[in-house]
Amino acid sequence: MMMFGGKSACVGPAQTQVQLGVGSHKNLKGAVENFLTSPDQRILFLCDRALVSTDFFKSVEGILKDTGHPFDLFSEIDAEPTDTIVGKVHEQCKKNKPSLILAVGGGSSIDIGKAVGILIVHGGVVHDYEGPNRYKSPRLPLIAIPTTAGTGSEVTGSCIITNTRTEVKMSITHSLYNPANVAILDPLALVTLPAMPAAGAGMDAFTHAMESYINLNANYVTDAYDLEAMALISKSLRPFVANRANLDAGLKMLCASCLAGLGFTNTGVGNVHGMSRFVGTFFHVAHGIANAVCLPVVAEFNLLASPEKFARVAAVMGENIAGLTAIEAGRKAVDAIRRLNADLGIPSRLRDLGVKESRIPEMADLCFKANYNTRNPRYTTVNDFVSLYQQAF
Repeated sequence: MMMFGGKSACVGPAQTQVQLGVGSHKNLKGAVENFLTSPDQRILFLCDRALVSTDFFKSVEGILKDTGHPFDLFSEIDAEPTDTIVGKVHEQCKKNKPSLILAVGGGSSIDIGKAVGILIVHGGVVHDYEGPNRYKSPRLPLIAIPTTAGTGSEVTGSCIITNTRTEVKMSITHSLYNPANVAILDPLALVTLPAMPAAGAGMDAFTHAMESYINLNANYVTDAYDLEAMALISKSLRPFVANRANLDAGLKMLCASCLAGLGFTNTGVGNVHGMSRFVGTFFHVAHGIANAVCLPVVAEFNLLASPEKFARVAAVMGENIAGLTAIEAGRKAVDAIRRLNADLGIPSRLRDLGVKESRIPEMADLCFKANYNTRNPRYTTVNDFVSLYQQAF
């Protein structure tokens, strides 16, 4: 359930109530009270490590205290959600038995909240749930307050947890039960986000929207989500990265990230995410930055398969496409993405991120085996992936 200006409408893959606006985190007390009926019911409070010293954290903590419910804070969460952290949190929960999870942070905190919520209800270890629909009833309720505008995890049907033994990112998906029950989009949560993580998160959201829009599984509804997300990001990401205290730009970025999440959770993602997945796995590059570097190369490759859609992307990015053919207009979208990366200060080459050329054949083979051809608009062979990596290198 998404709420705009006091009105509500059912959206997305599940009943997620989305509250948004400057100061909307102050609605947290009411959200908690909708789930907890007894004063002794506990809350698990998950939070990114870097947020604990911020004013926003203190405000959220104060609201939790006002609820009168006991809560347990776990803040040992970094940029990458791992099975190790999920296991530690789950062990804590066996003692304290929470009835509700609050995740305040980036996609890492929210995804850990989803995974722990599954384990509390269904037991086992997180590896048991890799893949689609591996559990059959709702996990523990989750309230999510994103502090980055990128993953859209608050409304998506997936969570990504790294298997520290294999270094593979496990995808746990469930279209009905994985999205958060309540998502609160408050730009005050973004104010302390550093510039480069803000840029990477924003390009992650743009990549979600674009890969969903040109996806083989796209439809008119996801197209609407994705086009509006790309339009908002194109207008708001630069001013947001320049000044994270720009609350108007921050709110628009949160909305764009949410819309993109609603898009790709229904369609899936394509070659960009395939390539960046293994760049992240092997070289521990931030996901959004890896996406940003791979996106222009993959976009140029995919243009041939969907020129009319690329022309629409150029238009929503503010490019003048009057009088151009679809291919000519589509190339303007690719050029606009490259300019956006450059304006944000994102490196243009994988080598600048520490990627080693010697691993390209292995990564290309893994990309092909992951079968993104079921979603990516242009069929991609192993040799194509090698070429794409080399062009991005």
